[in-house]
Amino acid sequence: AGAAMAEGEGLLSVDYEVSGKVQGVFFRKYTQGEAKRLGLVGWVQNTSHGTVQGQMQGPVARVRELQEWLRKVGSPQSRISRAEFTNEKKITALEHQEFQILK
Repeated sequence: AGAAMAEGEGLLSVDYEVSGKVQGVFFRKYTQGEAKRLGLVGWVQNTSHGTVQGQMQGPVARVRELQEWLRKVGSPQSRISRAEFTNEKKITALEHQEFQILK
């Protein structure tokens, strides 16, 4: 098995948007921390309409973990009302170097 990744462990790219009390509660910083812990790349930013949005890329199982985290956990002070995931697609290579917070 000379493959860099385990069988069936393709890479996934998913866009996300989280609604609720998610701005001003270190949500981006915690999301970045969780993504880095899982070894994911992508980005996160606040939107002008009070949500947090971004993109995550990495092994399918890890992406699923961050999706669950965005649905249910978030930062300690946050209150998530909804997490939406869109543009899910298989990718052959990561399109980001790291997971960063965009202004």
